[in-house]
Amino acid sequence: MPKDIDVCDLVGAYPVCGLCGARNVVRDAWAEWSMASGDWVLKTVFDDFACDKCGEVNEPVWKVDKDFRKKRICRLNDALRQGQATNATVVVTAGLKAMGDAFLARTSQSVRDYQSFTEDNDPHGEHDFGAITVEDQKIFWKIDYFDLKLEMHSPDAANPVLTHRVLTIMLASEY
Repeated sequence: MPKDIDVCDLVGAYPVCGLCGARNVVRDAWAEWSMASGDWVLKTVFDDFACDKCGEVNEPVWKVDKDFRKKRICRLNDALRQGQATNATVVVTAGLKAMGDAFLARTSQSVRDYQSFTEDNDPHGEHDFGAITVEDQKIFWKIDYFDLKLEMHSPDAANPVLTHRVLTIMLASEY
């Protein structure tokens, strides 16, 4: 889990009652009528939490749905390989580029088409690495997660608003 982000801010995080563990955590709030929008607008949220199940006022405990997060990261990585990602960069190494445009096009298509994920080659289930062969050349591709400034790791790889993905495609001999 990222160290520079609060658990409650992670994609897939949810509160449960600190006493009974129910997901029925609520907070009181005030809303005011807006003449401009013709609707109720949230004005303030109060500090206390309560549980609708047990009726007690208490602090919630934050849980993280790790399976949800893993599936979301997987979907975001697959979208990048398909050319459908925002906040993303594709890097091609010099050795791969030297193989020529036709070879690069076939390699790019092979990366897009890659579906051979197993527990052995994708132990975290994120679809973030692959090894393929194109015209007898072994190719590696890898997806890394950075913050939006590309200065450090992403604070939450499951959150595309906070993450810049980098797909690097290289000849295995360049690794």
